[in-house]
Amino acid sequence: MQILDLREEPQHIPTLAAWHHHQWSSLNPGHSLEKRIAKMQDYLGDNFVPSTLIAKTTELLGSAAIVENDMETKPELTPWLASVFVAPEYRNQGIGSQLVKHVMQKAKQAGIEALYLFTPDQANFYQKLGWEVFSHEEYRGHSVTVMRVRLTEQ
Repeated sequence: MQILDLREEPQHIPTLAAWHHHQWSSLNPGHSLEKRIAKMQDYLGDNFVPSTLIAKTTELLGSAAIVENDMETKPELTPWLASVFVAPEYRNQGIGSQLVKHVMQKAKQAGIEALYLFTPDQANFYQKLGWEVFSHEEYRGHSVTVMRVRLTEQ
């Protein structure tokens, strides 16, 4: 398996956008697949934030992104791990863990001291990777766990 920057293979944007839209459309009301595809073009710029990393073999396996902010209710927290997704047929093989660890490593190398994320249902997964619970809240009609990892302690 390889982990690459989406900039290297931008042809995967439509597939990633479809996966993400299907998985999280309830957390992003009013966002269309077309809007998600257009937003993902922002991940192709020169900056590390925002960017997307993809896992692949001969097939696209999954993704993880780093974004400036993933919750408009928490503008003071930045940057965020977002869009961690593994195609259903490739889950439970450690791909998601490798993607998250890779983003954490890249963020640390970029001088970022902490990352944040929110998840409706995967807090245990992230805790196993060193993330801590920051808060529990309601967000867009869902109970979510906001989490943080301090990269200076990694």
